[in-house]
Amino acid sequence: MRQPSTTTLLIQSGTLVTPEGIFQADLLVQGERIKAIGRGLPVAHDTRMIDAEGCYVLPGVIDAHTHIALDTGIYRTPDDWFVGTRAAACGGVTTVVDFATQFPGQTLREAVEARLEEAREAVIDYALHVMVTDLPPGREGELADLVDMGTPSIKLYTTYRPNYYADDATILRLMEAAADIGLLPLVHCENDALVTAQTEALVAAGEIGWRHHGRSRPALAEQEAVQRVLFLAEAAGCPVHIVHCSTARSVALVVEARDNGRIVTCETCPQYLLLDSAAYEGPEPWRYILQPPLRDPDEPDRLWALVEAGAVDMITTDHCDYTLAQKTAADDFTRTPGGLPGLETLLPLMYTYGVAEGRLSLSQLVALLSANPARVWGLWPRKGALLPGSDADIVIYDPEPEGVIRAEDLHHLAGYTPYEGLRVQGRVRATISRGQIIYREGRFTGRRERGEFVARQPLPRPPI
Repeated sequence: MRQPSTTTLLIQSGTLVTPEGIFQADLLVQGERIKAIGRGLPVAHDTRMIDAEGCYVLPGVIDAHTHIALDTGIYRTPDDWFVGTRAAACGGVTTVVDFATQFPGQTLREAVEARLEEAREAVIDYALHVMVTDLPPGREGELADLVDMGTPSIKLYTTYRPNYYADDATILRLMEAAADIGLLPLVHCENDALVTAQTEALVAAGEIGWRHHGRSRPALAEQEAVQRVLFLAEAAGCPVHIVHCSTARSVALVVEARDNGRIVTCETCPQYLLLDSAAYEGPEPWRYILQPPLRDPDEPDRLWALVEAGAVDMITTDHCDYTLAQKTAADDFTRTPGGLPGLETLLPLMYTYGVAEGRLSLSQLVALLSANPARVWGLWPRKGALLPGSDADIVIYDPEPEGVIRAEDLHHLAGYTPYEGLRVQGRVRATISRGQIIYREGRFTGRRERGEFVARQPLPRPPI
């Protein structure tokens, strides 16, 4: 049986950052929870002192869209939950929300139980969305099991035949069932017919090299599917979350639905804010094979504007740890696994290109990476908060050091990063997970199997 932490920590002289503001204070951790925040806090003689002078003290990052140890039925990443969550910890991520995939023949309960067994090696805490891929009419009652198991969100796809794709009738049926029991669907939106037609045209023309990947999945395919999914969600009376928006128009459609009274949230990712389709014309286009693909060079600035305006609820990574060997096996986008590693670089990239460049305030950063994911996904206030009684998931971030992202310095297995050579401002000084220091001053100090599954609460929840 896991022994809970009994350590007492006092984080002194740091600048605490919350969605509501920033302030100078000490933070007292007792065992696994935050005990108190203030000045001159009474402490025991055996309290461990941590000097955070000159640093920001942030709630631990929640990456609410990751694919650790991913098995698509076609491709498999070679990482495991220890490797994936170690990389997360080294980047200031203290909770991930990953996926339990329902493989053919499985019940939803069996899918969750199998994934929980795999996740036992995790270093940090984790929650699960559930990919529903095989739930024909008459079996909707299984969705109630997800509420009981603390996994009250279902992932649906408008593309990826034959393993993930759901047609409109299926999406509507599952949304209606989800609305009845408080499940929140999250949807990957790309029009499958448009993607298929464009891909087939490129194949027929012999244009299958990596540099053609972006053309195979046009922005219109995403935008049409977003609009359609929002319409179906409205018809079903169901809240919905739109994942990895790669275009400003996708986010604008979410805003429009929200303005019309719908409960709709969305996310984007660092790759869509920092990279663009010009990368496909460069010397190593294999680095950027993902779905949706990178977009036109003017899209990142338009997305940033919407992030700044508060239209985007959270920033996630869609992390997939495919290796360099897997990505470069053939110069053929139809045979290259899609997905990029990003867990460890999320916080430093968003601090650098959000806060340090003046696009975001520190409070906005904390909202996007911690508080909003916790609220949307039923983890608040246990996670994502610097509040007495919340889990002591804390990041100490030093804004002064300057560096460059290098794959050789990262802890995932990929052997590459799409952000190679990008400048970063600041670094994670320490990561604390439920009161335990699991990363400090460049050294990972966590251990296998210390992470816990976090059961989440179903809807309804107050809107963020």
